[in-house]
Amino acid sequence: MSQEKAPVTAAIRVLRQHKIAYTEHLYDYVERGGTAESSRQLGVPEHAVIKTLVLEDEAKKPLIVLMHGDCEVSTRNLARQAGRKHIEPCTPEVANKHTGYLVGGTSPLGTKKVMPVFMEKSILALERMYLNGGKRGFLVGLSPSALLPVLQPQLVDVANPHEA
Repeated sequence: MSQEKAPVTAAIRVLRQHKIAYTEHLYDYVERGGTAESSRQLGVPEHAVIKTLVLEDEAKKPLIVLMHGDCEVSTRNLARQAGRKHIEPCTPEVANKHTGYLVGGTSPLGTKKVMPVFMEKSILALERMYLNGGKRGFLVGLSPSALLPVLQPQLVDVANPHEA
């Protein structure tokens, strides 16, 4: 486990500005380890580790999706629920340009560009979620409902469980 001090990122500044209670969780970032690796190192359920995905619609307009770590996003269902024709993932370079974060360290908080946020509605059923704090190897633990006034997400039902 990493013993370094947690960074003060744009995401942390947003949490502090809105006086949202959170806990800091550092772990050793593993390239392509994803939520399975962070949940294993932190000893929390992968379902409670929420990934921040940057996608774009048919007009190349970016949007953020918050999804359980152990699920995939149905882009077809998302496009339908978001009123778009087509939605697909951005390249890491494009995602970085929109958010200011490196892929693997993307937070929905404190992004460079203001983008619409879509949240899988079942995330709200979690007592505590673990969200990227804006740097690889750094998650913040907080109540999902605490993010509602800040992100003003559109709640969607677009989760597909991972194929085993």
